[in-house]
Amino acid sequence: MISHPSRHCTVELQALPSRIGQVRRIVSAQLRYWHLDPLIDKAALGVTELLTNVHLHARTDKTCTVEIELLLDRLTVSVRDHDPRIPVVAEATPEATTGRGLSMVAAMSESWGVRPDGDAGKVVWFTLPTTAATARPAPPVRPVVHSVPEKAAPVFVELEPAGEVGRAPAHAPAGSAVAG
Repeated sequence: MISHPSRHCTVELQALPSRIGQVRRIVSAQLRYWHLDPLIDKAALGVTELLTNVHLHARTDKTCTVEIELLLDRLTVSVRDHDPRIPVVAEATPEATTGRGLSMVAAMSESWGVRPDGDAGKVVWFTLPTTAATARPAPPVRPVVHSVPEKAAPVFVELEPAGEVGRAPAHAPAGSAVAG
């Protein structure tokens, strides 16, 4: 289910690998709709990492809710699940194939955090600033050059006396618009 698309979008899903890609596309489309294209890569990466954590670590119930909210100069992306255990940022060894997700979210976001959600879950969130994303670079300043001829030559047009309406002047040659 997708809620009101103007400033708030909510998607409920099972955190399965096939659904994670769908949610990433939904988040990307919503940010394009909000004209926040520069934030798409970071938001998609962050939501992918948070949903992967739900898939890998949440106990039994993989149902979760992804919420993106645009408030003034900040985009907040959050994932709510039904596992009350709070995630911990781990030190991954260089050869580890997992364990870097929250570190990546922390590195690419403005801020991030976790808050308990009642007795039955938690919300993991991150924020991205929108001011830099929406600021369009100023077009390059080009000097305006006006060239004015030193002396403009007068233009004269010879006018024929008005003849009868619908009749060509007597001195005009007959011709055809069709070649041949």
